Amino acid sequence: MTLIVFIGGGNMASAIIGGLRKSGRAADSILVIDPGAAQRDKLQAEFGVRTLAAADATLAQAALVVWAVKPQLFNDAAAPCAPHVGAALHLSVMAGIRSDSIKRATGGAERIVRTMPNTPALVGQGMTGLYARAAVSAADRAQVEAVLAPTGELLWVAHEDDLDAVTAVSGSGPAYVFYVVEAMMEAATQMGLSAEQGKRLALGTFAGATALAQASPETPAVLRERVTSKGGTTYAALSSLEASGVKAAFVAALKAAQQRARELGDEFGS
Repeated sequence: MTLIVFIGGGNMASAIIGGLRKSGRAADSILVIDPGAAQRDKLQAEFGVRTLAAADATLAQAALVVWAVKPQLFNDAAAPCAPHVGAALHLSVMAGIRSDSIKRATGGAERIVRTMPNTPALVGQGMTGLYARAAVSAADRAQVEAVLAPTGELLWVAHEDDLDAVTAVSGSGPAYVFYVVEAMMEAATQMGLSAEQGKRLALGTFAGATALAQASPETPAVLRERVTSKGGTTYAALSSLEASGVKAAFVAALKAAQQRARELGDEFGS
């Protein structure tokens, strides 16, 4: 079985490794490079995979290299790997590091897939955007999809710049959901419910509404209209949101996230 090497063994790497192991991937076909002894011990105990504190010539055996370090640590992490990984397929789950930067830091690797996952991948409910450079074959894409499938849904984009929008919508998206849940919980307590009751109501509502939107052929706008009787309670709430400019503010917020993603790409690529 081909060797998959993870550079970095944090949360996202752990989510992917966990999915691979559950799908039947052999432990000895996975190698994790991480300088942290505690993290290496955790990965060995939980998944049985091989680990190393630093890169060595073993990386030359890798068919796939998964970059899962913090963006600001990428260049330092890549330097000892570069002599060994030029021919491998590269998969990045790092935010902000563009594929040109990965090519440059890995000694000219061309087969690069850059992704933008989100934190629900940790429970197999993630949403990941993917971009492939021209040298990535259909077989390479299929391999990447097989590796990431256990983390949740996948969406390919045609242009690398599109990943900035993916970052704004889904990469940062869980924080927006948590933000609204916080607000709903706060409103619930102000109206006399307990925080736990508010949490259950808010999370249950999000889960149910999302499931309905996934199952329905109708647009979210149509689904919203169906529960908004003029003069009713939902109408009162949505009218208040519109009067406060919430939708416009939300769109502006996502555009700010997209712009920041572009800026981070410029910073890390310099």
